[in-house]
Amino acid sequence: MKNKGRIFLIDDEELIVSMLARSLKKEGYETKTQTTVDDVVNRIAAWHPDLVLLDIHLEEDRDGLDILADIREEKIDTQVVMLTADDTAESAIKAMKLGAADYLTKPFNIDEVKIVIETILEKERLKDEVIYLRKAGSAHLGDTMVGQSPAMLKIIENAKKIAEAKAATVLITGESGTGKEVMARYIHNWRHLREADEENHVPFITVNCTALPENLIESELFGHVRGAFTDAKADQKGMFELADGGTILLDEIGDMRLDLQSKFLRVLEERKVRRLGGRVDLPVDVTVISTTNKDLTKAVADKEFREDLFFRLNLFAIEMPPLRERKEDISLLAEHFLIHFSQKYMKKNIKGFSPEAMKIITSYAWPGNVRELKNVIERIVVLENEDLIKPKHLAIGLTGEEPFASLNEAGLLTLPEEGISLDEVEKDLIRQALERTGGNQTKAAKLLNISYDTLRYQVKKYDLK
Repeated sequence: MKNKGRIFLIDDEELIVSMLARSLKKEGYETKTQTTVDDVVNRIAAWHPDLVLLDIHLEEDRDGLDILADIREEKIDTQVVMLTADDTAESAIKAMKLGAADYLTKPFNIDEVKIVIETILEKERLKDEVIYLRKAGSAHLGDTMVGQSPAMLKIIENAKKIAEAKAATVLITGESGTGKEVMARYIHNWRHLREADEENHVPFITVNCTALPENLIESELFGHVRGAFTDAKADQKGMFELADGGTILLDEIGDMRLDLQSKFLRVLEERKVRRLGGRVDLPVDVTVISTTNKDLTKAVADKEFREDLFFRLNLFAIEMPPLRERKEDISLLAEHFLIHFSQKYMKKNIKGFSPEAMKIITSYAWPGNVRELKNVIERIVVLENEDLIKPKHLAIGLTGEEPFASLNEAGLLTLPEEGISLDEVEKDLIRQALERTGGNQTKAAKLLNISYDTLRYQVKKYDLK
C-alpha cells in the first residue's frame, strides 16, 4: 500500500493513541505515538511528520496548547489538529489562533478523523505542487487542479499517472468552464516537471479550433512554405513544430472540419508533419491533448467526426465533471481564487467569506462551472473594499450587472428588498442555458422549458451571442 503520509499521535490516554494508530495504519499512514510531553517537540522536528494529532489536556504544567505554540515558534513545517474533550468554543479558538489546522472533539468518530486528515493533507499537497511548479518556471495558480471531492481526487490521480507514463495522446471532455484547459496544463506541467527551468522552457501551444479562420487553420497547424499561397512570403513553422518537445492543446477539436481530421490523424499515427506546399515530412516529438464539450460518440454516429480519429484520441480520456456534481469543491475553489486574485491585485486584503456568503456560494448551481465561479470572485476582489465577502457583494458577482436574487435554503430565488429587474433575471437565465449547452439553442430551450422559436426571439431581444 502506498504511504499516504506520516502522522504523529500525542495523547496521554494509551487506548486512544493505539486505536488511532491501528486505524490510520490500515489506511496507509505511517504513525508514531507518544503519551507524555517529554522532549516531544524535538521528536516531532526529528521525524518530520506531515500532520500531528495533539491532545489539548496532557499534563497540568504543560498542555497541548503549549506544545502547539512551541511547534510554531520552532517553525516546524507540519500541520496540527487538536484533540479535546472540551466542547466549548474557548479552547478551539485558542488553538486556531496559535495556528492549528483544525480540532476534533472527543469522543470522535474515526471516519471523521480520517476525513479531516485527508482534507488537510490534500490541501498541503496542492500547495507543495504550486511551489514546485513555480520553481520549475512553468506554472501559475491557474494551472493548479483544486479539488477534495472523491471524483476530483480520482481524476487528479489518473492525470498524474497519464503524465508520468508520458502518454502521447490525451482527450479531455466536459461542459464549458469545467477546467479542461487547466487540466491540460496540469498534465503538461506534471509530465515536464523536472525538465523545465528558466533556461529550458518546455513549450505549451494552444490552438482554438473554432477561432482560426477555416482557410488558415491548416497553415497554422502544419506551417507553410514560401509561395504555398498568395500571402505566403516566407516559410513558416506551424503549431506542431512550435510545440516540438512539449505539448500542443487542440481546444474544441469536435469542431475540426472532416478533411482536416484525416490529416490530423496522420500526424498522430506518424508523428510527422508536412508544411502546406512542402514535400518533406518533419518529425515532431509532441504530446497532443485535445478538448471538447461535444459528445464525440454522437458526432461519430452523425458522421461529423471520424471514428478512427475518435478511437485514437480516446485511448487516455478524462471527463471533467460539472461543478454542480462536485459541490464539496466549491468552497475550496472559492478560497483558492480569493487568495489568487488578492495576490494579483496587491492592494486588496480580503480575508475570507462570511458564513452567509459561503452558504449562497455553495448552494448556487454554477451553470458556467469553475470559470463562472472564478469570474465572480475576481470581480468581487476588484470592486469591493471590505475585508470580508458578504451576501451583498455576491449580488453583483452572480450576474455581473444588476443585483440578483439570492438563494434561500430550499434553493429557490428570493426577491431582494430593493426589488429586481425581471428582464435582467430572464436575460441571465437564458445566458446560463446557452453557456451550459455550448450555444446549442435547441437544448437551451429544453432546459428553460420554452419553445425553440421563443428562445430565438429572446436571444435576439437581449442581443445574446
